[in-house]
Amino acid sequence: MSATEPEKKTARPVTPRNRARRLAVQTLYGWLLNPRDAAALKAEARLDEEFPKADAALLDRLLDGVTGEAGALRARLTPYLDRSVDSLSPVEHVILLMGAHELVTHVETPYRVIISEAIELAKRFGGTDGHKYVNGVLDRLAGDVRADEKARRPG
Repeated sequence: MSATEPEKKTARPVTPRNRARRLAVQTLYGWLLNPRDAAALKAEARLDEEFPKADAALLDRLLDGVTGEAGALRARLTPYLDRSVDSLSPVEHVILLMGAHELVTHVETPYRVIISEAIELAKRFGGTDGHKYVNGVLDRLAGDVRADEKARRPG
């Protein structure tokens, strides 16, 4: 899993925020396998050649938020899972943690953007249908933590 993989042809340009989320997924994937503190993760992420093109502030908030609140985030996700957290693939696990963190704490970012980004990350790094699972779980979570915003959604 490398941020240096060739860019897929997409309809939209890759933004610094997209890059930050990609780096966060890769860094947090390693954290799941080999836990360490957020400072070590930030230092690791800064060594990636994509880091200069990433939104460093968002990356830091994601790393701090997911590692610092992992237990609470898992508890928020559990009601929407059809299996135990331990049964999730590490990629889906990390993407769901990041998505939950953003939905709960990054209220300035529309929930649809957060879910869309999570789906794209799952397509890029996850299993064949992992993006569908990520979409379903985060959409249900958004229904609770962003109920007012979802209610205002047109159509």
